[in-house]
Amino acid sequence: MQFIAFEANDAIADEAEARRNPFLSQADMRAVLTRSVRLYLEGHAGRVPRRLVIHKTTAFTEGELKGVQDATQSIPEVECIEIGSSSAWRGVWMVEAPGKQPSVQPARFPVPRGTLVMTSGNAALLWLAGNAPSAVGGRDYFQGGKSIPKPIVLRRHMGRGPFELLASEAMALAKMDWNNDALYDPLPVTIMYSQRLSRTISNVPSLPAHSYPYRLFM
Repeated sequence: MQFIAFEANDAIADEAEARRNPFLSQADMRAVLTRSVRLYLEGHAGRVPRRLVIHKTTAFTEGELKGVQDATQSIPEVECIEIGSSSAWRGVWMVEAPGKQPSVQPARFPVPRGTLVMTSGNAALLWLAGNAPSAVGGRDYFQGGKSIPKPIVLRRHMGRGPFELLASEAMALAKMDWNNDALYDPLPVTIMYSQRLSRTISNVPSLPAHSYPYRLFM
C-alpha cells in the first residue's frame, strides 16, 4: 500500500460548498487517479487491476465521478464508496429469552462486529466495533468494554458489487494499523492514514511530488 500526496490545481468556485463537502474537480480527480493507476502498473509488471475501490469521507460530486470514469476506463470494476463515521444510529443485539415474556431481551454484549444492515439499495450500516468472540476463543468480547458501539455508514456512489464484499474489506482495513495492539480501529486504514498524511503535509511549504510507502507510517 502506498499513499500519494496530490496538490489540486483547479480553482474552487464555491468555497462554502468546498468547506461543507471537500471535493476535487473533474480534472483533478482524473489526474490523481491516473497517477495512482500508473503507480500500480509500475509495481505489477503492467497488469491492469481487475477492481478499484475509492474511499472518501464525504459525498462524491458529479464532477468527481466523471473524473473517475475518465481515468478508469480500462478497469473492469470500479466502486466509489463514501464512509461516514458520524452516524446517529445505534443498535442493541436482541436474543431469545425462553420461557419469558417478551420472548426476546437485550443481550449482555453489543451488536456483533461485522453486522451489516442495509438502509437502502446503495447504503448500509456496518459495525466495525462490536462483540468479537472469535478473538478470544468463543467467549463474548467487546474492545473497550463500555458504551454502545456506533456503526459506520457505507454509501455507494458508483459500482454494483455486493455490499458484503465492501463490508469485509472495510473490516480488514480496520485491522491494519500496526502502531497499536488494538483488535481493530474505528475506521479503515485508508481513511485514518490519509487523514494523518494530510495533517502532516499541511505543515510543509511545498508538496513533495512522490508517493509514501505504508511502512513510513508504522
